[in-house]
Amino acid sequence: MSLAFFLARRIYLGGHSEEKASRPAIVIAMAGIAIGLAVMLIAVAIVLGFKREVRDKIVGFGSHIQLTNLDAAYGDNMLPLSVSDSLWQALAHDPEFKHVQRYSVIPGIVNTAESFRGMMLKGIGEEYDTSFFRKCLVEGEIPVFSDSLSSNQVVISKSMADALKLKIGDKIDTYYVQNEIRVRRLLVAGIYESNFPEFDDLFMLTDLRMVNRLNLWENGLVSGIEIQLNDYDNLEEATFRLSESLLGKCDALGARYCVQNVEMLNPQVFAWLDILDINIWVILILMMGVAGFTMISGLLIIIIERTSMIGILKSLGADNNTVRRVFLWLSVFLIGKGMLWGNVLGVGLCCLQKYGAVFRLDPQTYYMDTVPVSLSLWWIVLLNAGALVISVCMLLGPSSLVTRIHPADSMRYE
Repeated sequence: MSLAFFLARRIYLGGHSEEKASRPAIVIAMAGIAIGLAVMLIAVAIVLGFKREVRDKIVGFGSHIQLTNLDAAYGDNMLPLSVSDSLWQALAHDPEFKHVQRYSVIPGIVNTAESFRGMMLKGIGEEYDTSFFRKCLVEGEIPVFSDSLSSNQVVISKSMADALKLKIGDKIDTYYVQNEIRVRRLLVAGIYESNFPEFDDLFMLTDLRMVNRLNLWENGLVSGIEIQLNDYDNLEEATFRLSESLLGKCDALGARYCVQNVEMLNPQVFAWLDILDINIWVILILMMGVAGFTMISGLLIIIIERTSMIGILKSLGADNNTVRRVFLWLSVFLIGKGMLWGNVLGVGLCCLQKYGAVFRLDPQTYYMDTVPVSLSLWWIVLLNAGALVISVCMLLGPSSLVTRIHPADSMRYE
C-alpha cells in the first residue's frame, strides 16, 4: 500500500467535522457526481430503449432481410419471385438465419358504409412467424393462415378499424384494380395495434393463397422471402454475404434476385434514429462538465483547508507528486461514493420504469405508450468507468495547487 493511498484513506475514513468548510463542498460535489451519473444512465437507457423499440416494430412488419424480384423492387409492377426447393433449403439451413418465411402483397381499397381507404393486403403462409402481431393483438385472434386454402379472414390495425368503424366479426369489401377490378369480401378476425402509423395505416394480413390468386400467380410464386437473423449486429454482413451468393443468379422465371435489409428499406427512419445518438453525447458532455466542475471546486476547498497538513508532509520529506496523489486518491474515494448513489438512483428508476411502466407516453407522437428503457451491464460498466476516468483527469490540473504551497508559509499561521 502506497503512502498516498494510506493517507487518503485515513482522511476519508476519518470524516469531516460539520464545522469544517469542506463539508458542504464535499456533499455538493458528491451530489453533483451522483445526479450527473444518474441522468447519464437514464438518458442512455431511454434512447437505447426507444431505438430498440422502434427497430423491433419495423422488423416485426418485414423481418431483417427481404429477398425479392429485382424488377419489382425498383419498379411499380407487382412481379413474383419463384422459390425453388434448393433456394429454400439453403436459406432455411443457414446458421446465421433464425427464420425464413414467404409473403405476397397486393395493393387495394377497403370500402365500408362509412368510408373507404387504401391498403396493402399481405398474404402469409403457415410458416410465417406471427409472434409480433400476437404481441400487438388487442382484439380477436390471428387465424392460422395457409398457402393451400383461402380463409377469407383478415387482421387489420386498430387505427384502420377506428377510421372505418369496424369491429371483430364485421365483413368488409375490398377492391383490387389491375387489368380488371376484383372484389373480395373478408371477415375481420383480429385487430392489432403497434402504434406505428406508417405501417398500421397500411397493412392488412390474410392468407397467402388469396393474395396469390388475386395476383393471378401460380403455386410457388410469392412477392418475396423474409429472413430473420439470430443477431441484429450481423445485419450488414449477412446482407452482403447473401447478395454475393445470389449475384448473377436468376429464379425459374428468369428474374434476378434483390437483397435488401430493413435499414435499406426504411432509410429515413434509421437516419432519424442515428440522430438520437447526438442527443446522448450532448447529455453526456453536459453532465460530465457539471459533475467535474463541482468536484473541482470541492477539491480546491479541501486543499485550501488542508494547507497545514500539506506543509507538514512536505517538511517530513514528501515531494509534490506524493502530496498530489494523496488528494487524487481522496477524490477517487469521494467520486466513487457519489457514483454509488448515482447508480442506485439511475438503475433504480430504470428498473422501476421497465417493470412498472410508471411514466406514460402519447403513442400518436412517440410510437409507444410507455417510456422504453434498455438496461445492459456492459454499457453501465463502461459509463461508470468513463465517468471515473474523466472526472479524475479533470482534477489533475487543480491538484497542482499543492506544488505552490511551501512548508514555511503553510505553518507560519498555524
